Amino acid sequence: MLPRVRSLVRKSRAPAESLTERPLYALVGVVTMPKLKRSPVQAITRRIAGAIVALVLTSTLVYFDRDGYSNSTVEPLTYLDCLYYATVSLSTTGYGDIAPLTPFARATNIFVITPLRVMFFILLIGTTLEVLTETSRQAWRIQRWRQQVRNHTIVVGYGTKGRTAVDAMIGDGVRPSEIVVVDTEQSVLDHAQSRGLVTVHGSATRSDVLKLAGAPHAAAIVVATNRDDSAVLATLTARELAPRAKIVASIREAENTHLLKQSGADSVVVSSETAGRLLGIATTTPNVVEMIEDLLTPEVGFAIAERPVSREEVGGSPRQLRDIVLGVVRAGRLTRVDDPSVGTVEKNDRLLYIRRAHDDRRQ
Repeated sequence: MLPRVRSLVRKSRAPAESLTERPLYALVGVVTMPKLKRSPVQAITRRIAGAIVALVLTSTLVYFDRDGYSNSTVEPLTYLDCLYYATVSLSTTGYGDIAPLTPFARATNIFVITPLRVMFFILLIGTTLEVLTETSRQAWRIQRWRQQVRNHTIVVGYGTKGRTAVDAMIGDGVRPSEIVVVDTEQSVLDHAQSRGLVTVHGSATRSDVLKLAGAPHAAAIVVATNRDDSAVLATLTARELAPRAKIVASIREAENTHLLKQSGADSVVVSSETAGRLLGIATTTPNVVEMIEDLLTPEVGFAIAERPVSREEVGGSPRQLRDIVLGVVRAGRLTRVDDPSVGTVEKNDRLLYIRRAHDDRRQ
């Protein structure tokens, strides 16, 4: 079965590196960066400030080289003349048979007529300029992000499972900028983007899509697709691109667990069985389910977390610490706290414990 899956992955790479070989402007819409939260007043103020800087710079350059310009009068050019020249030049006004000559007329042209002319240009071509500048800005941000992204988490699939996984990570202290969502539905990607997440539009079974998401540099990859076959393909592709990343996958049927394991998943969650267990427990002990829900919601109440051992705790019993310790992670292996092999805590151990929400000791 697994060789067949590998052949499907190779076939999915046939149109191969097309995405990664595209120019940056062609990636706008495929990779979407979170929009910068800026008020309309701030945006307008920045544009006005930029226009003023350009106007002052142009008029200063003209003033320093004023002997190289002709004038309709015999008087030498003043800075006001140069400012007038810069104003009509930058606004593409040109010269006609009527030209202001007195200082008052030129000042009127600068401070009254030109602002009205600029407002006209904004109304006439403002939309086109906005689209062009936004595309350029997105392309630049995508380039900078691709150069800097490291040790992030990729979430494949932003359905119910994917959104819940993101909620848990953010509630556990992960910054939204460290999460990348990959999905084929633009509507769910728009929702993810509104939360400050970077999104990539495409199927995670394709290597070029995962490369755009930065899979070779990712610390963890969460596979939360709606179909088990897609989960297997996405996991296999992710493992080949990111051999050192931690891959956690969710499937519907337990019989497919071994396929996910063989494809490279470190952990497999069977969503249907987990939900079924909770439903069964709820029929007899609903309070247990309520407490489990509380433990799985990191932003409120209690939560299960992992932290390193402090210097004061080394040599002590994990059952006698002030935290309720559930297990000890030693050399990458989790052992329950009642196991005799973890009678004392060692220096490089990590503790799996129950913490209160917003506990600053989590790392």
